[in-house]
Amino acid sequence: MANATNMKESYESMKLLLGKIKYDDYKWKLRGDLKVVALLLGMQLGHTNYCCFLYTQDKKNHYVNKLWPKRTSLTPGEKNVVSPPLVLPEKIYLPPLHLKLGLMKNSVKCMDKIDRGF
Repeated sequence: MANATNMKESYESMKLLLGKIKYDDYKWKLRGDLKVVALLLGMQLGHTNYCCFLYTQDKKNHYVNKLWPKRTSLTPGEKNVVSPPLVLPEKIYLPPLHLKLGLMKNSVKCMDKIDRGF
């Protein structure tokens, strides 16, 4: 088996890792960045139409709608789910600081660089 430093972030690697730590025996709560969460839930990586594993999306109302219906299933072949989930969504904690820093980084990228406020 390849050592951990040579493992790629992939669905297969996550499946192998969860098997090695006997996740099914303990059912720990997990935390990871959004890429790791997507891998654990069997979702397609990269640019997707339905990138959020929590809520469905409607592009027409993307900036209008404030409340989104909760996803009811993670069925492979539907809405960018490519593999069966490795863990239950309720067993995953989202890292709030990581998300907040990512949002701030994207906000700064969008700012007008010649404005006095920048």
